Amino acid sequence: MNFKYWKLLKTALTFSIMMFVLCGLAYPLLVTGISQLILPAKANGNLVYVDGSAVGSQLVGQQFDKEIFMKSRPSAVNYNVYTAQEKADGKYTGVASGSTNYAPTNPKLVERLQADLDSFLAANPTAQKGSIPADLLTASGSGLDPHISVQSAAIQIPALAKNTGLSAETLDKIVRENTQGKLLGVFGEPTVNVLGVNIAIAKALKNTGE
Repeated sequence: MNFKYWKLLKTALTFSIMMFVLCGLAYPLLVTGISQLILPAKANGNLVYVDGSAVGSQLVGQQFDKEIFMKSRPSAVNYNVYTAQEKADGKYTGVASGSTNYAPTNPKLVERLQADLDSFLAANPTAQKGSIPADLLTASGSGLDPHISVQSAAIQIPALAKNTGLSAETLDKIVRENTQGKLLGVFGEPTVNVLGVNIAIAKALKNTGE
């Protein structure tokens, strides 16, 4: 009886160790090595560098408050950004993504939409209330979306031209250069990467000495 017990225990332990080495070490190392060899940029998070320093990721949005930069869409998790004080106060509880899931009739959603609408109209006086694309007022499901629609980029160009001193033609060219077409040319809609646009704006201002 004892011999059978220890034999079964030995088999179980041997199998567990083998699976740990295979699935916990060998497989992750193999996949990591292949990804770093074949697609290093994607494996490292599609980081974007300016002058040798990482300024963000092509896949994760950011909030831009300066008037010279194009605005992103709202984020229910503030693009997972927090301050040291917010962390100390317990307002930031860890990596997060998602939305508030407020119902259309929720007063908090109505208040947030109205505040964002008023803020956008104040920053973009040439825009008409009825012409503002929905994605500039609605948060994405993940709260991390780095893209806005082509229409949302275009409606911001007049204000950006005024605030940056760059011509509308230059800004339009920057937007086109940072526009991604439909997936496989069929699925979805063209989108504009806001980080890419703002990096290009910063470079253009630097070249003009602004």
